[in-house]
Amino acid sequence: MQFNHERVRMNPRARVAFTLVELILVMALLGIVLAVSAPALSRFFRGRTLASEARQFVSLTRYGQSRAVAEGVPMMLWMDTQRGTYGLQQETGYGNVDAKAVDFRLGKDLAIAVADMPPRGSVSVQSAQAAQPDPNVPRLHFQPDGFIGEASPRSVVIRENKGESLWITQRPNRLNYEIQTNSPQNAFR
Repeated sequence: MQFNHERVRMNPRARVAFTLVELILVMALLGIVLAVSAPALSRFFRGRTLASEARQFVSLTRYGQSRAVAEGVPMMLWMDTQRGTYGLQQETGYGNVDAKAVDFRLGKDLAIAVADMPPRGSVSVQSAQAAQPDPNVPRLHFQPDGFIGEASPRSVVIRENKGESLWITQRPNRLNYEIQTNSPQNAFR
């Protein structure tokens, strides 16, 4: 099929173009679609922030556990629930300064809390005090043998201000933590 150049020159209205009214109509439709979908997209991205924070926390537990085994030094993952920070460092008294210590700040609108401490009778008073010199800052302990310390909380919860939450719970074999979407009611029975 050949294009007829003569016809276009003779009839200037034969050229195809959008009118200003058509462009305004398309822009209005796009604005309506964005206004309707914005709340859903907002919830989606907030949910991704919560999930990525939980994955980062679990990754830090695995890093702390592998460092404890590799270096032969107990490691602690501390959580400052008031400031919304957490980090990993070697237990105090096992070296001068931990050059590999890391700390993180929770994402906007997120909070962290310890949800389930082990029963008081399962840990001796002396070891619990030595493991946690500051009772206001909960800590997870990773032993050089690869196990999680008995004084470590069984569950940690990361919550959004809007109500969604993810639970990070200790496995019954005390070897690692995992993410759960619901409250771990029967995990330790």
